Amino acid sequence: MTESKPTLDDTEYSAFVWRRFRAMLKWMALASAAAAVAALAWMHVYGGGLTIAVALATAFGVGLTVFMAAALMGLVFLSSGSGHDEVVDEQGKDSLARRNNSR
Repeated sequence: MTESKPTLDDTEYSAFVWRRFRAMLKWMALASAAAAVAALAWMHVYGGGLTIAVALATAFGVGLTVFMAAALMGLVFLSSGSGHDEVVDEQGKDSLARRNNSR
């Protein structure tokens, strides 16, 4: 007998998964801020003087790029790890089977 995995339809499991995702985002916000500071430091050492516009563009560009990559990768892991991918895959198979049977 196989025990079914909890999915995001289960409110307790869903709350746990989203809490874990938000905690991961908090850590990645720190990592993206550190990446922005590191980029600014590298540009200051190797690029010479920075204008405020270049510093802001670099900080926001690097920080937001790292954070967006982390958020999207986190959503991929959330979707895969929570069983949501399997639910959607089964729904797609059912839909395809109904479409093929109706012909």
